[in-house]
Amino acid sequence: MSERQHKNGHLVIIGGHEDRKREMEILKRFVELSGGADANIVVITAASTIADEMWSIYDEAFGSLGVERRSHLEVTSRQDANSEDFVRQVDEATGIFMTGGDQKRLLALIGGSALDAAMHVALKVRGATIGGTSAGASAMSGHMLAQGRAEILPEKGSVSLGAGLGFLHRVVVDQHFSERQRLSRLLSVVAQNPYLQGIGIDEDTALVIDIGEGIEVLGQGAVTIVDGRTMITNVADIKDRDTPELIDVRLHLLPAGSSYRLPAAGSDPAKSLPLPLLDFLENVTKRNPLS
Repeated sequence: MSERQHKNGHLVIIGGHEDRKREMEILKRFVELSGGADANIVVITAASTIADEMWSIYDEAFGSLGVERRSHLEVTSRQDANSEDFVRQVDEATGIFMTGGDQKRLLALIGGSALDAAMHVALKVRGATIGGTSAGASAMSGHMLAQGRAEILPEKGSVSLGAGLGFLHRVVVDQHFSERQRLSRLLSVVAQNPYLQGIGIDEDTALVIDIGEGIEVLGQGAVTIVDGRTMITNVADIKDRDTPELIDVRLHLLPAGSSYRLPAAGSDPAKSLPLPLLDFLENVTKRNPLS
């Protein structure tokens, strides 16, 4: 791998309703990681049916944070997502931000397109920062939570997954997590897909991933991690809409302010962080090759 390909990129995965008016801690961190005053930020509103309104919100927010080079990619068709002009803008961007809306709409418009490929190159080769809020957060992973109910108890068959953008693998991301009481929904996903680790992100909260290095949690809430890889369950034997037994499911809660780095080469990981969290860290921060 060339020296250029070792440059770290960042993911800023936001649970929705982030502060866009006052301290703007999360958006400020996104701007810093994108290059500060020298950042070139593009805002992709493909998830939203009110694209102009969404762009106006982030245009004002990023402008107030000192970003002069900021532009709107209003993707309304597959033709837009494969246009040379839009790809060029992503190729030149240091920060790429996906707004909220409907993650299924976002993937239908840009999934597998030239724009999608350019975003992967931006992250993995050029070390750009990719941010997403709400629907833009759910779309980050290879397996995307497409739809599902948030009931009191987990239920077999109550949620469905779709293909995401694939910046992260072997995880699924849910947003508005505590506010909309979505733990049961994430448990339903993990029960039927135990190879996936569930990540629930609260509103005005972000999981920031420094590729190859570590993670930090920003904002006002917490990040919840559900790990069912060692669980015992009867989910294969029950009927749809029944509640499964889930035994030995691991749950990690990382409130805002949490920060973990991968241990240095040759060091003892047991002295730096708990091994289950080390396993999660190695998974979400690994450098995935371009496909």
